[in-house]
Amino acid sequence: MTKILIVDDHPLVRTGFAQLIGDCPDLEVCGEAGDMADALKQIDACAPDLAIIDLSLAGGSGLDLIQHIKSRDLEILMLVASMHDETLYAERVLAAGARGYINKQEAQENIIPAIRQVLRGKVYLSQHMTDRLLSGMIHAEGEKRDIDSLSNRELQVFELVGQGVTTSQMAKQLSLSVKTIETHQAHIKKKLALGSAHELNQRAIRWIMEQGS
Repeated sequence: MTKILIVDDHPLVRTGFAQLIGDCPDLEVCGEAGDMADALKQIDACAPDLAIIDLSLAGGSGLDLIQHIKSRDLEILMLVASMHDETLYAERVLAAGARGYINKQEAQENIIPAIRQVLRGKVYLSQHMTDRLLSGMIHAEGEKRDIDSLSNRELQVFELVGQGVTTSQMAKQLSLSVKTIETHQAHIKKKLALGSAHELNQRAIRWIMEQGS
């Protein structure tokens, strides 16, 4: 039996994935976690063969979790399942150490094929993303190319700005100092050619709205 850990902050999503996996006689869910700290505990407790990881987690991002798992040299395959834009995040999660990316909108039909492909040692991406990679078109035009220039941490801060999270709340959530958060915001404004905190807020809010469309 292949043991699978599901890491997602939405209980209904975890339940849905668990039901789909439970229908496969050779796969079993060994644990579930809603945040990064719990995920690390579950990893130690059940030693999964594969972890399905969302990018948006309490107590740290999915990218943080992927990088932490890789830094511990754990032999855990990782598949990201998220609502975020695949064209912006797929390369980031692969670079961090995951073996695939699936959009949650496609997950009900494709999560099991994605799991099996990763278990075979292959990378799973949508056909659209695979075509973009093969044709050398990973960098989107215009605004998305600008956002793609942000580091993983800067992108995380940018997303939190768009969600209306205050600087002090970000510092607490990411276990960073307020000064460090402000430095990240300054770098974001420079990279995106934004002149003020208000422009940063408006740009981040608009980006969040586009992600949900």
